[in-house]
Amino acid sequence: MAQSVGIKDVARAAGVSVGTVSNVINRPEAVAARTRARVLSAIDRLGYVRSESARQLRAGHSRIMGLLVLDMGNPFFVDVARGAERAAREAGLGVMVCNSAQSADEEAEYLAHFAEQRVRGVLLTPADATGRNIEAFRRHGIPFVLVDRVSDDTTECSVSVDDVLGGALAVRHLVDAGHRSLAYVSGPPSLNQVRDRRTGALKALSAAGLGPDALRELPTERLDVASGRDAGARLLGLSRRPTAVFCANDLLALGVLQAMFAAGVDVPGELAIVGYDDIEFAAAAAIPLTSVRQPAVTLGALAAELLLAETETETGDGQPHEHRRVILKPELVVRRSSLVPR
Repeated sequence: MAQSVGIKDVARAAGVSVGTVSNVINRPEAVAARTRARVLSAIDRLGYVRSESARQLRAGHSRIMGLLVLDMGNPFFVDVARGAERAAREAGLGVMVCNSAQSADEEAEYLAHFAEQRVRGVLLTPADATGRNIEAFRRHGIPFVLVDRVSDDTTECSVSVDDVLGGALAVRHLVDAGHRSLAYVSGPPSLNQVRDRRTGALKALSAAGLGPDALRELPTERLDVASGRDAGARLLGLSRRPTAVFCANDLLALGVLQAMFAAGVDVPGELAIVGYDDIEFAAAAAIPLTSVRQPAVTLGALAAELLLAETETETGDGQPHEHRRVILKPELVVRRSSLVPR
């Protein structure tokens, strides 16, 4: 493999100092025309390409922000990434997208990688419920914004959706349709989003005069279609099957829907289903899925804008950055999977 050409090679070929080559690249007006022409000729002849990443590191900041999400297989996070990328591009930055796969260990590895790369900042949907990964990363002094999670304190910005309200919207809809025995396919109980959606569901039941016994929780290890199919199989095995199920995200709901379809269970006649996120596949399912819509693209864009504002403050006039917690509102999108049959 050919060795890359460095600035010292250009200086040697042009018969000038390294500082002169640097001036030609960064401040050409400071170099005499004949010398500048000689350096540019050497650059062209040798095929020298300036290392932008090295220049940025010497300047103390990068033009890349990191984005670490729970599951890039979930279209919700793809939309979050689209929003973040759009805002970053408008500011002249790129986005390095990484997937923790809902693993605290993988999250720690990626955060360490971001620190090594000295990224401008990080957008993070935490996978580690203990908060240890965040505390370890905080020591590097790299700004970060929590995405799809409310910050517990005032030491960082966060952009999230009101998941308590979202859970209440889903279950209130099912209760209003006449359901009194429900299941909650929740995903990993350690995730804040899962717990908040359950809290909202219980609030809606309480407001309707129903106790927590009206909601049977079916936790799963992951928030994916396969886990939804497994939960659907457990539902089918119950001696007293609920008449409605609320799922912590659309992938779980689609898995439950697949299990019901395979078993010949009528949806929504025998089992109504409501998901969460309103990904594109929700409307395109064989039985279009009722879902709680999250503004995913807006979520990503706002998070990136908050991160950019913080980094610009740090590199600007020295004024302290005011951390913000932005909480967006979800909305219920009703489709066939939960409609009361005529």
